[in-house]
Amino acid sequence: MHDLRKLQLHQWLSDVFQTKDFALSSLNGDAGFRRYFRMVIEEQSYIIVDSPNDKCNNESFVDVQKRLAQSKVRVPEILHYQQAQGFFCLSDLGDTCLGDLLTKESVKQWYKKAMAIIPSIATSDFKGLPLYDAAFIQMELDIFSDWLLGTHWGVTLSKVEQEQLQLCFDQLIESALAQPYCFMHRDFHSRNIMLEDNQLTVIDFQDAVQGPITYDLVSLLRDCYQKWPDSLVRELLKEFVEQYKTAMPDYDHSLDTWQRWFDLMGLQRHIKACGIFARLHHRDGKSGYLKDIPLTLSYIVDISARYPELTFLHEFSQSLMVQYVENNK
Repeated sequence: MHDLRKLQLHQWLSDVFQTKDFALSSLNGDAGFRRYFRMVIEEQSYIIVDSPNDKCNNESFVDVQKRLAQSKVRVPEILHYQQAQGFFCLSDLGDTCLGDLLTKESVKQWYKKAMAIIPSIATSDFKGLPLYDAAFIQMELDIFSDWLLGTHWGVTLSKVEQEQLQLCFDQLIESALAQPYCFMHRDFHSRNIMLEDNQLTVIDFQDAVQGPITYDLVSLLRDCYQKWPDSLVRELLKEFVEQYKTAMPDYDHSLDTWQRWFDLMGLQRHIKACGIFARLHHRDGKSGYLKDIPLTLSYIVDISARYPELTFLHEFSQSLMVQYVENNK
């Protein structure tokens, strides 16, 4: 954080709490431009966020926080907000995220708890949120081509390869658009779910959109940061579908339909994520995410193999994986 921002943040907090007797301890941030700190005053702990208006969607954070809270989704409380400068004081949710709790023995139990939150998110008011339409989805897929293939690996596709890859992308877009649309968190995974007072609390929701019903579920069950047996994922998907049939009869689609939607939505997300990890390294100087590319790419290899219409994507991603292994021996 620049010295000027630091000075302004301290001054704001001094005005809000009427004291200068505090210190800010830095916390690990997310993939964005926000900076997080913990502050303790009179034995009360707070999370302080430096969120520059020119780089962060602060108004969306405030808006979406209200929408989710109204749906009884546990979210951090916004205690103070300095709109002009982009400073927040939030309730402190502690340091334990869902990802820290997952083991082979406990994953099923915790994922069921997290899955139970999704219907409340999905039925939140999404009026006025950005629409996750074909252009939006294509823009995200292009991150893969531009940043992972082009910038990171220096791969130049022939015209035929470009056309074949786009045909596969078109399948993913068509599948996404065929799904019921709902309130979509857009980053609902184990690092964005905190354990507070033995309850799960959702964070990092400012990029919410109107989007496909399977997106948040696949973000959770096919996490970019850890991979679980496919048998467990299928079991949890089936349980989720049954819950939805009971809670929302309008979503009474067959399990096979849900499975295809889920698989292809996951492919779109993982393709995008691979590109974002490369972009974070080259554009933003955040190289720690490069280590997550192999796992994320492995999802693309495995899932695309199940669909004949995605044969090119499977063979292409498999060749990328082989190249990656060779280059990192």
